[in-house]
Amino acid sequence: MIRKYTAQDAEAVLDIWLTASIKAHDFVAPEFWESQISAMRDIYLPASKSFVFEDDSQVVGFYSLNENLLAAIFVSPECQGKGIGKQLMAHAKQQCSDLTLNVYKDNEATYKFYLAQGFKVDNEHVCEHTGCAEYAMSMKA
Repeated sequence: MIRKYTAQDAEAVLDIWLTASIKAHDFVAPEFWESQISAMRDIYLPASKSFVFEDDSQVVGFYSLNENLLAAIFVSPECQGKGIGKQLMAHAKQQCSDLTLNVYKDNEATYKFYLAQGFKVDNEHVCEHTGCAEYAMSMKA
């Protein structure tokens, strides 16, 4: 079930974000992601419109929109490969038909997921926070 994020979901969402970020971005030191937890909790989540995927009363995935930017979409590593990401993406497309996002070039699995979901690459740039190459991608209705 997908529902709106509430403050009670914060710890579960932050845990999913951290564990999935470390797993998907093995080219960035885990300490970087750990250093970003406070910013996620105090700045990014409150500034975004977020939704969680609940399975058996447990949050196992989420996504966050900041206007038309898909700022985050993460599924707990042990629940990946079960279609949860596709369901979250379909829900996000219902919220905003024209979406943009950034994905690390070296995060090949997620990049391919976005291509399969109808996104196209607009440009390549360097992430100001990590120094890693990213693709800016978009999808129009």
